[in-house]
Order: sequence, then structure tokens, then C-alpha cells
Amino acid sequence: MKTDVELVGEVKGGNRKSFSELVQRHQRSLLRLSLRFTKEQATAEDIVQESFIKAYQKIHLFEGRSSFKSWLYQIALNTARNRFRGKAFDLVQSSVNVEDVPVGVDPGAETELLQADVKRRLRAEIERLPERQRMALSLRIFEDLSFKEIAQIMGCPYDTAKANYRHALLKLRERIEAMDESEGFRDDFGRTGDMLTTYGEVEM
Repeated sequence: MKTDVELVGEVKGGNRKSFSELVQRHQRSLLRLSLRFTKEQATAEDIVQESFIKAYQKIHLFEGRSSFKSWLYQIALNTARNRFRGKAFDLVQSSVNVEDVPVGVDPGAETELLQADVKRRLRAEIERLPERQRMALSLRIFEDLSFKEIAQIMGCPYDTAKANYRHALLKLRERIEAMDESEGFRDDFGRTGDMLTTYGEVEM
């Protein structure tokens, strides 16, 4: 299988089919990322389409200093920002709809509801973070990108991207620990906090 860089080289040489392969390779992840911007399928699809058009038009500017995926994500971020200029810009998936959680006589139903509520509250807390902290956290956890890639996408130094992520983690943990909930609820949040800490300890 050809690498992204090899396909980009072919596109620069006039092979449009190679760009179609790049689209097929990255459209799902780009749509997933765009859904975090918009929370609307149709708008997210528009952003993805526009991002690929821009990527094709600017393919000659790609020099391979970063991965093609990071370069593509950066285009999508800028496209979303332009789309929502002057409006609230969210980089987090929409909250879980409790009505969609199966409820019945199943003994595990209560646990499922609790877990859904934990996720909803966690996402609500993420949305309260400053934009750049929210962006760094989302790209790190939801997209599993390295800090180097995050810095490239956000257009900032490596240390700045990492600092934004660390500050986001600290704020989340402080807010989670401050919640006055039942013991079982705090236990679930504790496990979530452990997961965030694990991400924070990974050096990439």
C-alpha cells in the first residue's frame, strides 16, 4: 500500500485518482472530527467536502514536514472556524441523549444510565474549557494524536500544545472532584479521571 506522501506526489504529478484514494483513506476520520465542530451531520459533511477541495487546490503547498493527516486536520479546523466565525466554536461531540439509553428490567440498565450521565457531564465540563485547551484535549483523547501533531494542527509550539492539554486535564479533574454526587457516581468519575491521567502521562 502506498503511503500518503507517495500519493501526494502522484497528485502533484497530475494523477487525480491518487487524490481519490487519499479521500477514501481519510474521509471517515475527518468526518468524525468535523462532527465535533458542528454536532450536525449535514454541516459536518459540508466541512469535509470543502476541506478536501481546499486540500486538492493547495496540494502543491504540502511539503511533508508534517503528516498529511495533520495537514488535512488543520485545513478542516480553519474551515470550521470560518464557518462559525462569530459563533460559539465547539470541538466536542454532542452529549449523550438519555432517551436513547435502553431502560427496562435489565439489572444493568441502572449502570448504563449512570455511565451515560457520567459521559454527558464530562462532555459538558469539556465544553466549558477555553477553546485552545478544549481543542488540545479533544485532539489528544478523541483523535489519539501526538503532541507534535496537535501543535502542527493548532499552529503553536509543541510546549504550548502540551501546556494547553495539561491545563485542561487539571481543570477537569478539579471540577470532577468538586462534584457533590453519590459514591458510585464519584467512582465512575474516578475511573474517567484515571483515564485522563494516563493520557497525560504519555509522552509523544
